[in-house]
Amino acid sequence: MERFIQVLIAYTVDIVPALAAGFLVSGVVYELVPEGAVYRHLGRDGIKPVLYATVVGTLLPVCCWGSLPIAVSLRQKGAKLGPILAFLVATPATSVSALIVAYIVMGFHFAVYIFFAVIAMGLAIGLLGNSLRTPASPSAVGETACASGCCAGTVSINVKRSLAARVKAVFRYAFVTLPKDIGLEIVIGILLAALVDSFMPIRHLIENYLHGWFGYVFSVVFGVLTYLCSTASVPLVHSLINQGLTPGAGMTLLLIGPVTSYGTLLILRKEFGSKVLAVFLIFLIVASVLLGLGFEFAS
Repeated sequence: MERFIQVLIAYTVDIVPALAAGFLVSGVVYELVPEGAVYRHLGRDGIKPVLYATVVGTLLPVCCWGSLPIAVSLRQKGAKLGPILAFLVATPATSVSALIVAYIVMGFHFAVYIFFAVIAMGLAIGLLGNSLRTPASPSAVGETACASGCCAGTVSINVKRSLAARVKAVFRYAFVTLPKDIGLEIVIGILLAALVDSFMPIRHLIENYLHGWFGYVFSVVFGVLTYLCSTASVPLVHSLINQGLTPGAGMTLLLIGPVTSYGTLLILRKEFGSKVLAVFLIFLIVASVLLGLGFEFAS
């Protein structure tokens, strides 16, 4: 229990600042970004919205926990499933700091491969997401009505509000509305991550079974079950490779670990249903293993 409390505190210290930043960005997106702009760039089919979401995701210095509220706010603004899934993959999977650390610790080819692998994963899951049918969000329905001129009055009211009122609305959405909507799932996710990290016999597995194909199995299971920051996971993977994990399995862990927090999985299920969650997980497992094998073959 003492170990669990220590890990829980450590996770909370790491996650809460990222969540706060993500909530704040979400409030800005929800309140200040016009629904028409979101719908125009992320609310249509095709590769362009997915590409936009993937590129923006790779540039934002936000982890998987911070990307969750942003994705929910984009959903409520009318973004399609494909761009949202692309954003949820690309945003936590890499960052400028993670690439710099990967270059320093693992080498140039490792860092370059991670970057383009994340881009490929984002585009692929986005296009796959566009092919899935999901219920439209209330905001997306509202966007359709606005397109036909049914909510012109609402638009004019928003434009006339004072700056102070809009700033207040940003913080109200970010730190009142969103925590009510997804706070429970995030808390459960943090508790589960701490539980697994505290009691799962990771050290025994590392010392005895990180060879051959089991290394890929380990990377997938460990990556799904534990919370990994894209930057902090690089030294971890480096140490695992030094202990016998193959570079390909290490690449697999770097690609799947930062994306699959419990919070992400729980909120995906809540917002889009079990079918989308299953497709998301299966895709990530298959794609990360194939890209890991590709890296090992190319090395």
